[in-house]
Amino acid sequence: MSEVRRSGSGSYRPRSSWIKRTKREWKPLEDRSCTDLPWFLLFTLFLVGMCGICGFTIATGGAARLVFGYDSYGNTCGQRNEPIEGVRLSGLDHTDRKFVFFLDPCNIDIIQRKIKSMALCVSQCPTEELLTYYDLKRFAMMNGSELCSYELPGHKYPSLPERFDKCPKLPVPESKALPVFNRCTPVDISCYAKFAEAVVTFVSDNSMLNRLIAGVAASKEIIVGLCLLALVLSMILMVIIRYISAVLVWILTALVVLGSLGGTSVLWWLYIDYRMTMNETMTKDLTETEEPNGGMKPTKDHAQGLLIYAVSATVFTGILLLLMLFMRKRVALTIALFHVAGKVFIHLPLLALQPFCTFLALSLFWVYWIMVLLFLGTTGNPEKNEDTGLVEFRLSGALQYMTWYHAVGLIWISEFILACQQMTVAGAVVTYYFTRDKTKLPVTPILSSVLRLVRYHLGTVAKGSFIITLVKIPRLILMYIHNQLKGKENACARCMLKACICCLWCLEKCLNYLNQNAYAATAINSTSFCTSARDAFMILVENALRVATINTVGDFVLFLGKVLIVTCTAFAGVLALNYQRDYTEWVLPLIIVCLFAFLVAHCFLSIFEIVVDVLFLCFAIDTKYNNGTPGREFYMDKALMEFVENSRRSMAMEERGRSKRARPKEEAPGTSSA
Repeated sequence: MSEVRRSGSGSYRPRSSWIKRTKREWKPLEDRSCTDLPWFLLFTLFLVGMCGICGFTIATGGAARLVFGYDSYGNTCGQRNEPIEGVRLSGLDHTDRKFVFFLDPCNIDIIQRKIKSMALCVSQCPTEELLTYYDLKRFAMMNGSELCSYELPGHKYPSLPERFDKCPKLPVPESKALPVFNRCTPVDISCYAKFAEAVVTFVSDNSMLNRLIAGVAASKEIIVGLCLLALVLSMILMVIIRYISAVLVWILTALVVLGSLGGTSVLWWLYIDYRMTMNETMTKDLTETEEPNGGMKPTKDHAQGLLIYAVSATVFTGILLLLMLFMRKRVALTIALFHVAGKVFIHLPLLALQPFCTFLALSLFWVYWIMVLLFLGTTGNPEKNEDTGLVEFRLSGALQYMTWYHAVGLIWISEFILACQQMTVAGAVVTYYFTRDKTKLPVTPILSSVLRLVRYHLGTVAKGSFIITLVKIPRLILMYIHNQLKGKENACARCMLKACICCLWCLEKCLNYLNQNAYAATAINSTSFCTSARDAFMILVENALRVATINTVGDFVLFLGKVLIVTCTAFAGVLALNYQRDYTEWVLPLIIVCLFAFLVAHCFLSIFEIVVDVLFLCFAIDTKYNNGTPGREFYMDKALMEFVENSRRSMAMEERGRSKRARPKEEAPGTSSA
């Protein structure tokens, strides 16, 4: 008698059945529960800390000093100030002085990218060029705006001996205030030429820079039109791939094989040609052919090198042919997944808007992050620089770690936003795949996926993005150290740094792929991040060859799609710009358009790639736990169903062939005994 076990309801069931039910089961879209709640709370606390940094900069006056500006004595322009201990001329009332004026605006620190000049708060920026100290006196008397240091009276400017150190450098250029930040900026920016050359290193001629900028300004309508063209082409390509995926994939596969065969044949032909030439020279007199410095040896070395190349190419081609032979059926799976992915975008057209939403969210966060970083630059305790005599605001003590905290927030929150996109797309695709009747799909699967993410799975996204952050931060630190030590470290240290950076980059890419599949598993079964990552990893290991085929063939096809969009956009740009200006003036507009086209194509086709990867995980789960029998029907699309049926037919034919070959061997002994 089999052992039994009492269930929660009081009834008994066989122990074997109880063991079977406790095994891991996939229940697509059945149960929903919150996942990784502690990580959601941790991420919430981290966000509170980020907001606290922003509040601290505003409360301590850092934001006001950045917006309104401050002078070299620590006084904020446009308001009444408190005196700073040990700083002369601090604590002044600058209510009527709302603009920051630099005594020498062209004194720029190329390394630090900042102006080193003394700054003063003035009531008006000089609206005309001032050539002499008498002009400074006249401007102060007429406008009430003193451009020299506060302790110097305006009516004595021409006669004071301190005028050379505490008055602006002559001539004072015409300037006007910036719209928001109230800094007096010279109208003629020629004095910033050196600074511009340090930033824009590829431009050596100011006239060339002016022509390029003028070309961009004159072509802004064409640039906008070409960017819209790239956007339309990206959306069209995502639909076209559905219909030409089979032809495209097989053409690319054939080109790769033919290219390998052709390259190998050329290398063998070159080697044989060299061997024949050497044999001909060997039949002649060595004294007539041998050069004084040994001319025969380079020919032999060259032939030996060609032999090594030819053998290596042959081995590579052989391995490639074997891989193509064993993976030909899996290439068919890639084609079917591309076909189904095209259907997904037809049923869920709002998926095409995900790159826009993600870009908007990232842009808003980056603007906020940069603003708070600038606030931090003007936050802290005032300190007098003994070398220059100027007051600088610096964070000291434990407060200086706020900058590091803010830097970590840039990486973690950016990765969190990208992970939210992956989870949203995965949830929508999972809903599409595991809904048998596509007419019963939710009205807005994308919105439903977003709501599930916000309600249940923000903790999972926070944990996955934190893991990527842990890998990315050391890589960025090593890259910074490598750049700082450029030209100083030895070859061994440079090699070790590059190797570590490369290993961390590879680890980051692998974790990104695993995280994406973990989010898909969470969307399917509502499990925690670690459980989902483990289940997805086991599924991927069981289908390793299929994964390799999809990632190689699929990624190559999508890369060619990006190249196609950039090429078409560039060609249209050449035709449009050629009617208006010569070559040197529309090179920069064309470069801008091509970069934008590649960015747009990358965003759209990356969404397509995520859809394909999620579809494959759903397909692998579907084929593992279902077999098409009543009660265990497949969820998959007709295109994938045809692939499964074709695979079953081929496997059945192979089994019949093996059974026919084995049957004569089994009947042979019986026949002889008869």
